Amino acid sequence: MLIRTHLAITLFFILLLLPVIDAKLVFVGVALLATFIPDIDSRFSTIGQKKIARLLQIFTKHRGMIHSFTFLLTITLVLVLFFPVVALGFFLGYASHLFADSFSVDGIMPFYPSKKKSCGVVRTGGRSEIIVFVIFIIADLGLLMLRIANTIL
Repeated sequence: MLIRTHLAITLFFILLLLPVIDAKLVFVGVALLATFIPDIDSRFSTIGQKKIARLLQIFTKHRGMIHSFTFLLTITLVLVLFFPVVALGFFLGYASHLFADSFSVDGIMPFYPSKKKSCGVVRTGGRSEIIVFVIFIIADLGLLMLRIANTIL
């Protein structure tokens, strides 16, 4: 999926959880940043075009190890131990990216190194992705208005 769709989906989950989060700014920033990270293994992605990512791409393939819940849980555990304030935001942003990609035609291998794939019918940049994007934008706006109304009242 395109990064705009990933961000719209992540924003939806951020807005759902925001009322119960203490460090709101950290949570939002980390979650949005973490949404980009799984695509570091693709030279066509925003983050994958950075020089440091090019080195990583020599050792990994797109939608391989980095696009797995195995990798996500390992990194999240390290964050919980050493940087607990960022762990939930990281998990949310990264997991929402993986969840969305599991519905794409290319899918992901959720439990790498297992080769079993989770695939769907959404084509990156296709009509179905545009529909998903629009639905989440509408949902984001609805949740945002609800959050604003709750703070005013």
